[in-house]
Amino acid sequence: MPAPDDRDVRTEYETLLRALHQRLETERSFGLTHVPKPKKSRTAETPQQGISAKVTPTAPPAPAPPKEEVRKEPSPVPESPPSSEALSREEALAQLRKECEQCMRCQLAKTRTNPVFGSGSPNAELMFVGEAPGEEEDKQGEPFVGRAGQLLTKMIEAIDMKRSEVYICNILKSRPPGNRPPLPHEVAACLPFLKRQIRIIKPKIICALGATAAKTLLSTDKPIGQLRGNFFDYEGTKLIPTFHPSYLLRSPWEKAKAWEDLKKVRDTLKAMREGKTEP
Repeated sequence: MPAPDDRDVRTEYETLLRALHQRLETERSFGLTHVPKPKKSRTAETPQQGISAKVTPTAPPAPAPPKEEVRKEPSPVPESPPSSEALSREEALAQLRKECEQCMRCQLAKTRTNPVFGSGSPNAELMFVGEAPGEEEDKQGEPFVGRAGQLLTKMIEAIDMKRSEVYICNILKSRPPGNRPPLPHEVAACLPFLKRQIRIIKPKIICALGATAAKTLLSTDKPIGQLRGNFFDYEGTKLIPTFHPSYLLRSPWEKAKAWEDLKKVRDTLKAMREGKTEP
């Protein structure tokens, strides 16, 4: 085969340079300023002589399915505080008060002005339990501050005690509209709060004011006229029912009977302090 002429080689070389120059100008017009270095694929097969290397594209990982949100229903009010042993009575009552203020377990939470948790000494020997807050109690957020509350204060002072020495609360912690009687589901929603109050304070005597308080705590249908003036056992604590102060305001002739009940409270407390009567 004859050797190629030098002029033919030069002509071919110049033709290749012009083609390369034209290609670079075209690439530059599209913004390409350098030739990127090819990346090696981890899945590329090792090239063999005379055979092109095959590259298997790697599919992106599938996105993780979204976590399904679990909707928690509000738990019922436990009747016994889980950490009451580690808390003082003041701390336990403060914790329970916060739970009560946030409670939305019945419709009364939507109509009340303020929840009425309770007030008095955390170390009270005597606890008074009424029915439900009235208009004044709803406004102030404190139990027995209206006319019935003023009479209750006099009743407490009549047995040589101060209001600040006892603890006062109600079956319901929210006022029923129009001061109507509590409904069964409202009592069921609020009763755990009261039971925890009693277990935290550990009073020596509970005085149930009126039929609703007495019947609820004693789980009975007997009228208040048959229950009043008698001591009953409530989970190891002495309980005595008497007339509600609101009833005494409407029926002042019944005050003498209520006074007899309160004297029993006074005398029993005195005997318990002296160790003559078991709590």
